[in-house]
Amino acid sequence: MKVKGKRTYPLERTVLVSTPWSLFSRPSIQLGTLKAYLDMQFPDLKVEAHHFYLKVAETIGYRLYQVISERTWLAETVYAALLFPERLEYIEKVFCREASGNPLVRNTGLETLAFQVKKVSDTFINSTDWGAFGLAGFSICLCQLTSSLYFIRRIKQRFPDLTIVIGGSMFAGESTRNLFQVFPEVDFVVNGEGELPLSRLVRHLRDSQSHEEIPPIPGIVSQKAANNKISVSFNQMEDLSNLPSPDYDDYFDLLKTFSPEKAFFPTLSAEISRGCWWRCPQGAAKYPGCAFCNLNLQWDGYRSKSPLQVISEIDNLTTKYKTLSAAFMDNLLPIKESEDIFAGLGKLGKDFRLFAEIRATTPRHILEAMQVAGVHEVQIGIEALSTRLLKKLNKGTTAIQNLEIMKHCEELDIVNVSNLILHFPGSDLADVEETLRNLEFALPFRPLRFVHFWLGLGSPVWQDPHAFGIKAVFNHPNYAAIFPPHVFNSMRFMIQAYRGDLGLQRKIWQPVKKKVRAWKKGYAELNRGPSHTPILSFRDGRDFLIIRQKRIGSGPSTHRLVGTSRAIYLFCQRHRSLKRVLAHFPGIAEDRIVPFLRMMVDKKLMFEENGRYLSLAIPVRPASISGFSFKDRADT
Repeated sequence: MKVKGKRTYPLERTVLVSTPWSLFSRPSIQLGTLKAYLDMQFPDLKVEAHHFYLKVAETIGYRLYQVISERTWLAETVYAALLFPERLEYIEKVFCREASGNPLVRNTGLETLAFQVKKVSDTFINSTDWGAFGLAGFSICLCQLTSSLYFIRRIKQRFPDLTIVIGGSMFAGESTRNLFQVFPEVDFVVNGEGELPLSRLVRHLRDSQSHEEIPPIPGIVSQKAANNKISVSFNQMEDLSNLPSPDYDDYFDLLKTFSPEKAFFPTLSAEISRGCWWRCPQGAAKYPGCAFCNLNLQWDGYRSKSPLQVISEIDNLTTKYKTLSAAFMDNLLPIKESEDIFAGLGKLGKDFRLFAEIRATTPRHILEAMQVAGVHEVQIGIEALSTRLLKKLNKGTTAIQNLEIMKHCEELDIVNVSNLILHFPGSDLADVEETLRNLEFALPFRPLRFVHFWLGLGSPVWQDPHAFGIKAVFNHPNYAAIFPPHVFNSMRFMIQAYRGDLGLQRKIWQPVKKKVRAWKKGYAELNRGPSHTPILSFRDGRDFLIIRQKRIGSGPSTHRLVGTSRAIYLFCQRHRSLKRVLAHFPGIAEDRIVPFLRMMVDKKLMFEENGRYLSLAIPVRPASISGFSFKDRADT
């Protein structure tokens, strides 16, 4: 509807869209939370949420979709081929390089994939009456850039008066620079979390007849603000207590339209907190948070929901949608509230299957509460098994702490899907040698996944590259293949590249890659068979201890510890300093205790770091009935 010289916006309806390549098995928490909040603020506003990525997954097949969604450059090439067909030759080179290790993607080919997603995408675009909406919002996170831009461009061509708003982790700070010049189809960008900025924009759009009449809105970047170089701040909720539970009705309604063979039980996306408490200033540290991380650019500070709010939300969501799997999307769980949250979830009488991201310093009693509540899988911020390297990463943790939580997860049967970062700029041979040495002690536990360091826009490494031996930073060259030169040269993209010691890093970390591959193979071989017993375990005989060590290519070796030796080994189930061990056993001379500890380390039954000792074997029976307790805390 047009008025001479002005535009009016029929804001009785608003649409929110999430395009490929989000994880298909989870509803978008961005869409679900924004829809619920807008519904609460504007009861007369009809808000539709299209989790369109789910439809694409159903169309091309879940296996193929999942492989693509897990590889950023594969994901970005598919819609790039539709956005910029004149660049197909360059885009296809990136696709082929990224698909080389996966026969399913390689055999499908870019041309076939692009044809399939174009057909289903255009059907959705052409069958939707976009003119009925006053605003279309797009949540754009990693792997969603080109797909979102394709949708925005196609929709805007047909409905030029439709207000387009984008937000999400792909657009924060530097990444919004020159955006409106290269993608004029975009009208507004949300900087940071979206509830308050988007609701205020909706309110102004209802009262205004043109974008020019809208005053500056905190948290919103407009073409006008960008042209005038107005600084943009966050506009976020002071606390999360006013957030309603996410609304995933649209996702489940779409899932119901699929044929029975395409049906599945989704994992609900949930959140306890926003931001990262480790990113808060840490005393004398040069920078807050982990050096490589840029996951928290869209938040200022750290906030968390109350335990009762979280427990109620998970209970209500799983009851409403009749599914028991949930993934907490937090970058870092709150330590103080976590035990109460998981203790409460454990009392609901539901057999949950939960996922969460945690720090390596998470106490064992919280891990136990998580396990009882149904936490099946965790990603721990391990990142390295070298304390030297952990210091460079600014993790605030040590190798012995990482090994300890890996051991606890193994015992509690919590799947640990954590990463080992290779090629970090400034790492050296000493870091590699320490990693190789410590990997020998990690072999009884679930292997880590090695990942190559990538430079994130806005991360501490990006902000202070010279401190890490980096000579220059720039957009990743894959963007130069995907986007035309005027786009590539005008924008700052979320994935950056650098000039520095990358060649050296690739060379020195090769032995670690080889050892991790062998670790993965050996772990699988030693856990093959009907009877699953730990690779390194013990059985307690009250006044003696029998340790069993499974070995590749031969039978297990066994060790018997009697009397005080048993007591010391059990005492070091949490890492202990030598001083603490001596104090706990005052009747035993140091010259008797130290040789025993060294012998245990030589046999790979214990780990030692800077005078601290950690027993590595885990009990065959649960700790609560095996004759010892974890209640006393390790010394710090």
